[in-house]
Amino acid sequence: MRQIIKATAVGLMLAALSLLLALSLAAADKPEKAGLPTLLTSCGQSPGPVKIEVFMKRLKLDFSFISRATANDLIEKKKSGTPYKSVIIVTGASLKGMGAAGVSINDEIERTKALIGEAKKQGIKIIGAHIEGMARRAQGAAAGDNSDELSIDAVCPQSSLLLIRKDGDEDGRFTRISNSKNIPMILFEKNMELENLLKTIFAN
Repeated sequence: MRQIIKATAVGLMLAALSLLLALSLAAADKPEKAGLPTLLTSCGQSPGPVKIEVFMKRLKLDFSFISRATANDLIEKKKSGTPYKSVIIVTGASLKGMGAAGVSINDEIERTKALIGEAKKQGIKIIGAHIEGMARRAQGAAAGDNSDELSIDAVCPQSSLLLIRKDGDEDGRFTRISNSKNIPMILFEKNMELENLLKTIFAN
């Protein structure tokens, strides 16, 4: 009798473990989702957002592209009755781009900080993206320029989802953020993959 009870208990334990494993695998395979409309913007004024804009238009997604979006843009959109459900903030600093916009990296960080604060207040999903790879991270007008890294620090640890080109994570920069903050991360090899990724993320 004891052997029967023991065998039954072991069987139930194995069944429970199998169920937990199945549920864990299902959760891991579940694609990350975000709602529409979405706001596309930049932290650092690099060309990255323009590249995403091309695919967003091709997919005919409901989005707005405001390169220097502010917290007020989120507030006004909410007042209109069709609030943003997500925001994509593309990191990557371009000294040329910031110069043309008449802003510094500190200006960009302060604006982005307020934008993220309002997004969290409204429950808007924040997607932090870096799509220009290590080449963008290595660029700078002078040795020691860390504008790109500052833009990453301002956005990625505060995000709900990371969308990262794989070669930009050669040093594990984004992997560490993802692991330490428990933020899901999607890695991709080439920018052409973005169309399918965005289609999946914003699928109903």
